[in-house]
Amino acid sequence: MLKNYFTKGLIEAGCDEAGRGCLAGPVAAAAVILPKNFKHKLLNDSKQVSESNRNELRHIIEEKALAFGVAFLDHQKIDEINILQASILAMHHALDKLDITPEHIIVDGNRFKPYKFIPHTTVVKGDAKFLSIAAASILAKTYRDEYLEKIDAEFPMYNWKQNKGYPTKQHRNGIREFGPSKYHRMTFRLLPESEKG
Repeated sequence: MLKNYFTKGLIEAGCDEAGRGCLAGPVAAAAVILPKNFKHKLLNDSKQVSESNRNELRHIIEEKALAFGVAFLDHQKIDEINILQASILAMHHALDKLDITPEHIIVDGNRFKPYKFIPHTTVVKGDAKFLSIAAASILAKTYRDEYLEKIDAEFPMYNWKQNKGYPTKQHRNGIREFGPSKYHRMTFRLLPESEKG
C-alpha cells in the first residue's frame, strides 16, 4: 500500500522523472502535491501501470492535485550537462511551476540537489512507496510519451510512437540505417560498441 506522505503535517511535494535511459528526446520531470487523504486504487509506479490506466490517472491527478508542475529538459542540455544533472534540473524546473510552495520534497531515487533551502528526502523506489512520487511518475511518463508520439511523425523510421526513444531493436535498426536524428542524445551509446567504425 502506497503511503500518503513521508513527513506528517507538512506540505509535501513528490518528484520523479521519465526518460533517463532513452537514446532520443528530452528527459521529463514532474512535481505533485496531493491532498493528505488522496487515494486511488490504480495509482502506482508508472512502470507498473498500463498505458490506458496511466492516461486515466493523469487526468485524475491533474484534477485532484493541490498543485503540479511538469518540465522537460531537451537532448542538447542532456548532452551538455549529463543525464543525471539534467534529471535533477528538470525536477527543479517542475518544482518552479508549483502554485504552492512545498515545505518538504520527496524524490524518487538516491540523488538530488537542494532546492531553494526546502528540506528534501530521496527515496529509492519511491514511486512504489509514496503516492505523490507515483503521481509525479505518471505525469512525467505520460507527458513525455505524448511528446515522443508527436515527434515520431517527423522521424517515423525510429518508431518512437512505440518505443518512446528507448533503445529497442527497432530503434537501433533505424539509427543503423538512417543515422541519428536531430533529437538523438549524442553523448549516449546509440549503437553497441562493437559496431563503431
